[in-house]
Amino acid sequence: MIVLPEMTVPWDVSDPSDLGIGSLAPVLDCKPRVEILLFGSGRDLRPIDEGIRAALSDAGIAVEPMDTGAACRTYSVLAAEDRRVAAALIAAD
Repeated sequence: MIVLPEMTVPWDVSDPSDLGIGSLAPVLDCKPRVEILLFGSGRDLRPIDEGIRAALSDAGIAVEPMDTGAACRTYSVLAAEDRRVAAALIAAD
């Protein structure tokens, strides 16, 4: 699932290895643009591919990978601070 400031959308990524820039289209298309993308990679922290990180950076979006539980908690804190944050979440098995 991808959680955006104004809505939540389904996401077909179920494994961090399936992550691609195309799968992040809802984040890239969000208007106004989000500042931060939290990537919840499931039970374990998994790094973000440098090409994906660069494409997001070029779009003005910082990306922070973390386990999904941490991503959910961090999203709540940043949203409460009225930050433009999104979370791309893979379920923790």
